[in-house]
Amino acid sequence: MENILKKIADELGIKLWQAEAATELIDSGCTIPFIARYRKEATGAMDDEVLRSFDERLKYLRNLEDRKQTVLAAIEEQGKLTDELKAKIEAADTAAVLEDLYRPYKPKRKTRASVAREKGLQGLADYLLSKNAKDDPAKEAEKYISEEKEIPDAQTALGMAQDIIADDMSDDADIRAWIRKKTLEKGFITCGLGAEGKKLVEAGERSVYENYYEYSEAVSKIPGHRVLAINRGEKEKVLSVSVDAPEEEIDRFLKRRMLRGVTDVCAPYVEAAVEDGYKRLIAQSIETEIRGSLTEAAEEGAIKVFGSNLEQLLMQPPMKEKTVLGWDPAFRTGCKLAVCDPTGKILKTAVIYPTAPQNRVAEAVKVLEELCDKYNVDIISVGNGTASRESEKIIADFIRDYDRKRRGRKLQYAIVNEAGASVYSASKLATQEHPDLNVGERSSASIARRLQDPLSELVKIDPKAIGVGQYQHDMNQKRLGEVLTAVVEKCVNMVGVDLNTASPSLLGYVSGISKQIAANIVAYRDENGRFSTRKELLKVPKLGPKAFEQCAGFLRIADGSEPLDATSVHPESYDAARAILKEYGFDVKDITAGKVKDLASRKDVAEKLGIGKYTFADIAAELEKPGRDPREDVQAPVLRSDVLEMSDLVPGMELKGTVRNIVDFGAFVDIGVHQDGLVHISELADRYVKHPLDVVKVGDIVNVKVLSIDEKRGKIALSMKSAGK
Repeated sequence: MENILKKIADELGIKLWQAEAATELIDSGCTIPFIARYRKEATGAMDDEVLRSFDERLKYLRNLEDRKQTVLAAIEEQGKLTDELKAKIEAADTAAVLEDLYRPYKPKRKTRASVAREKGLQGLADYLLSKNAKDDPAKEAEKYISEEKEIPDAQTALGMAQDIIADDMSDDADIRAWIRKKTLEKGFITCGLGAEGKKLVEAGERSVYENYYEYSEAVSKIPGHRVLAINRGEKEKVLSVSVDAPEEEIDRFLKRRMLRGVTDVCAPYVEAAVEDGYKRLIAQSIETEIRGSLTEAAEEGAIKVFGSNLEQLLMQPPMKEKTVLGWDPAFRTGCKLAVCDPTGKILKTAVIYPTAPQNRVAEAVKVLEELCDKYNVDIISVGNGTASRESEKIIADFIRDYDRKRRGRKLQYAIVNEAGASVYSASKLATQEHPDLNVGERSSASIARRLQDPLSELVKIDPKAIGVGQYQHDMNQKRLGEVLTAVVEKCVNMVGVDLNTASPSLLGYVSGISKQIAANIVAYRDENGRFSTRKELLKVPKLGPKAFEQCAGFLRIADGSEPLDATSVHPESYDAARAILKEYGFDVKDITAGKVKDLASRKDVAEKLGIGKYTFADIAAELEKPGRDPREDVQAPVLRSDVLEMSDLVPGMELKGTVRNIVDFGAFVDIGVHQDGLVHISELADRYVKHPLDVVKVGDIVNVKVLSIDEKRGKIALSMKSAGK
C-alpha cells in the first residue's frame, strides 16, 4: 500500500504524509468536499481538484493491485510462475502491461495453435527455432504425419508448427509492448470512404465529414476532437478508418528477434510464421488497442472540457431581487411564457404565437405588455433553442417600444442555455413540483429560474443533458456521469445550501446526503416547519452522526437560533469560532450585524487558541463575511435591449459577447446576432494557447473583433487578439 501512495504522491506533487492522511479520511467514509473544506489541517490543504485526482488514482491502482493478485494466483495454479515473471507482474504500472504479461497464461478459446499443440506439434515448432536444426524441416516434419491426428503430410505438419510459433510470438509481452510503442510513435490514422460515404459522394451530397474522405494524420499528433469526429463518422459508416503501422520497421524487428539463432534451413519457415503472426494475430489487436487508447484519451479530454464548462455554467451569479419572465421559444406550438417573482415563485403563465407560421406579433406584444406591467418584470430570459433568434428580434423590438412608452423603466433581456429544459419539464420531479402546469409552462419557468439562480435550477437536470461540451453522446456514459456529478457536487458544496428552502435535488448533492436522506429532510421540514438549528438535522430519519458530520457545514440556516448556523463554520468548530470572537472583543451576535472585522491581523492568535492555521483562516474569513457566495466574483450575464442582424456586422467591428461553449479548437461567443461566433484557438490571445480553457471559461464576458462573416453558411469568425484595447 505504501508503494501505491508513494507513486500517487510523486505523480500529484504532494507529500507521502498527505497521501496517507487523504487515504485514511476517504477510507473512513469522508466525502471529497468535506475533506477539502474541513480537514485541511490533516491533508495540508489539498483542494477539491487534487483530492478527486487522488481518489481516482487510488481506486485505479488498488484495482490494479487486486488484478495482479488474481493473475499471480492463476499462473501459480498452472505451476508456471517463475521469480522473474512474478517480479515483472508486481512491477506492472498499467493494466495494459499486466494483461500483456498474463496473455500467454490466460485460458483461451480453441485456436489454430492450440489445435496444433493438442496434436503434438510443439516438438516440430521447437525444432524450427532450434540452434541445432540441420536437417531439412520437411524431413523432420514427416515424423509427425498421422492419419489418426489428421496430419496427412509434412507440409500440414509444418503449417501447424508455424501456427504455434506465430501464436507464441503474439503472446510475447515485450514484443507487443515494442510494436505498440513504435506504432504510437510512427503510425498514422488513415480515413477513407465508408459505404454511406460512397453513397453521399455518388449522390453529390455534402457531409460534415468531407474533410476526412481522404485524410491521414500521425497517431502521436492527432487531437482528441478529431479522434471523436472520426469515430462518429466511422460509426455512421460514412468513413472507413485504419491505423497504418510502420510495418517495414516492425517486420525487421520481429525477424531480428525471432530468427536469432535459427539455422539457415529453418529460417524461411520461421520468417513465414513471423509474417503470418504479425498480420493475423498482432496487427489488428494492436490497432484495436491503439484506437481504444486514443479514444479513451480523447474522451477524457472532452469530459474535462465538459466538466469545466458545466462548472462555469453552474457558478454563474444569481440574478437577485429580479422578477423574470421566462420565454421558451418555438414555432408551430407557440412561445411559452412564465413570470417568476424574485424567489422563483411562478406568478403567471401564458402562450403567444409571434413566430411562424402564425406570426401573431401584435397579439403577442399585447400579452407581453400586460405581463410586464402587472408584475413589474425586470428581465426577459430567453432560451437559446429553436426559434430563439426569431424570438430575440421580437423581444428587442418590443423592449424598444415598451421603454419609449414607459419612460424610467429599463426592461432588458438575456439569452440562457436551455439544454435539458425539456428533459426537466417532462420529468417526475417537475410533475411533483408543478402538478398543475403543463410541460411547456414548466419549461418556461425553468428558463426564468436559470437566470435567477442557475445552480439551484440546473441541479434538477441530469448533468449530461445540460449539453455544454462536444460529442457527449459518443463517450463512455458511466465515466461522463461520474465526472459531471462530481462537478455538480463540488459547486453545490462550494456555494452552500439554505436548509429551509432547498429542493430535494439540491440537497441530494450536499456532502454526506443521499437522495433518500434529501427526501427525508424535505419531508421532515414539511411536517415540522423550518429548521431552527443544524442540530435538529439529527432528528431526520437515516441522518446519523456520520452524515451530520459530512453535511452540517454546507447547510445554512438564516435567522435561526444559532448565528453560526448561517455560516460555513462547521459545528465542530463553534467553540473555536467563539474563542476567536472573544479574543478580538466580538460577540456571536455581531456576525449577522456585520460588525466582525480584521480577525486575521494578529497571526499569534491561532497558536494561542490551539487552532490550526487553515481552520483559523477559514473561520476568520467566514465570520467577517458570513455566508459569502463565491459566485459574486463571477461576471454577471450580459443583459441586452437590442439585437443585431448578421448583415449589420462588418470585419473589424468590435463587440462584447458571452462565452457560450468551449471546445478543443476554440470558443463560441454570443454577440447578440442570430448565430454564435467562433473564436478559433489561434485567435484567443496574442500568444500561443495550448487549450481554450487556459484563456476563457463558459459565461465569461469578452471583447471580440469580427474577422469574417459567411451569411450563407451562418458562420462568424471572431478574434480576441487585442480586442477592446
